[in-house]
Amino acid sequence: MSLFSCVSPVNGEVLASRPFAKEADILAAVTAARAAQKLWQARSIPERAALCTAFIEAMLSMEAEIVPELAQQMGRPVRYGAGELKGFAERGHFMISIANAALAPVVPAAQPGFERYVAREPLGVVFTIAPWNYPYLTAVNSIVPALMAGNAVLLKHAAQTLLVGERFQKAADMAGFPAGLLRNLALSHDQTTKIIADRHVDMVCFTGSVEAGKVIERAAAGNFIGVGLELGGKDPAYVRADANLAHAVETLVDGAFFNSGQSCCGIERIYVHESLYDAFVEGAVALTKTYILGDPMDAATTLGPMVKTSAADYVRGQIKAAVAAGAKAHLNPSDFAANADGTPYLAPQILTGVDHTMSVMKDESFGPVVGIMKVKSDEEAIGLMNDSPFGLTAAIWSEDPKAAHHIARQIETGTVFLNRCDYLDPALAWTGVKDTGRGVTLSQLGYEHLTRAKSYHFRLSTKD
Repeated sequence: MSLFSCVSPVNGEVLASRPFAKEADILAAVTAARAAQKLWQARSIPERAALCTAFIEAMLSMEAEIVPELAQQMGRPVRYGAGELKGFAERGHFMISIANAALAPVVPAAQPGFERYVAREPLGVVFTIAPWNYPYLTAVNSIVPALMAGNAVLLKHAAQTLLVGERFQKAADMAGFPAGLLRNLALSHDQTTKIIADRHVDMVCFTGSVEAGKVIERAAAGNFIGVGLELGGKDPAYVRADANLAHAVETLVDGAFFNSGQSCCGIERIYVHESLYDAFVEGAVALTKTYILGDPMDAATTLGPMVKTSAADYVRGQIKAAVAAGAKAHLNPSDFAANADGTPYLAPQILTGVDHTMSVMKDESFGPVVGIMKVKSDEEAIGLMNDSPFGLTAAIWSEDPKAAHHIARQIETGTVFLNRCDYLDPALAWTGVKDTGRGVTLSQLGYEHLTRAKSYHFRLSTKD
């Protein structure tokens, strides 16, 4: 029997295992989803809102179990676990709150004798393929709005966070969702692509790697189904000469190292104006030295292990290669007691003397390392920020909004921040360019990707 297993990065032990779904179970889930969706579509938006709200509250009621369970699955310290659930609720409630407006018909200027409008119809069955790094936040981005739009949802969660998928199922059952409307499935990669290739679903919402995104696109090719892809980033920050230095240091260090750097919109490269460069590096190093790397189940820990030893080893390799090529590492790994080669426990690192020939400045690290480069002008910073195959977010630190707007318009990215980073506002479109993928989640625009347009053009009388 093939198993779907989570190996905890905390201690290397198997935390949970489940058998992969059988072919008959998958077909039954698809059939049930189709049947449930037809009835769900007929329900009013307020009725859907009531059940989706109950779903969110049911999830929040499990916080005491979810927080330590999440730390055991993917390594984020327990002190931050409740924050993800808070974000889960914020996004879910916001998408519920805008559903009436977002799903309202588009009505053109009146034309005597005719009724004309464009309705927003549900797609049918939405397939959410969720990652492990923010397993509640990323999944809710598509699940709640898909349901509010009248769709059914099949959920495939990462093996690393298989218990999260089960929490989604439990919350749906506690809320009283119709049978089959939301179904969590334990699937292999082959089963996942087969569901898409066989056109069992009408939309795929995937968050993950570029290579996996290409596999998803190939599976969907020729089936004329929607595909939304959020495939990571190499997100830059620029600290202008007029920036609030203390604020820039504080927020960018957090943006680089929160969740052990395992965030698609985490800061991975920083460009600092030469007038602030030395002070910025000094402040960033001093602040990073205060981090406590250790057991994520300990409330004192501020930096947990990476998700797997192989992921930590990849980042170790990037750091080693950069140093060999002339970069300077500012932190001594031995100052972080839990740091150990051959384990997921990796000390944070700040590198200077880096350039874009180095992997650490061009390839996604997805770990606790950040490179810092000195720049002389806005133009130089813009060129370096755009010198990447990714384009999810970018951040500017400046006290001059006009200058920031001028810079932002030239940056090739889905979101530009000013004086903040590593944050997702559900009122704004979450999207990317280049290898970061395509499609939109959240905001009113997110609903457009979870519905299809249907035009109604009625001549009201034929007597004239």
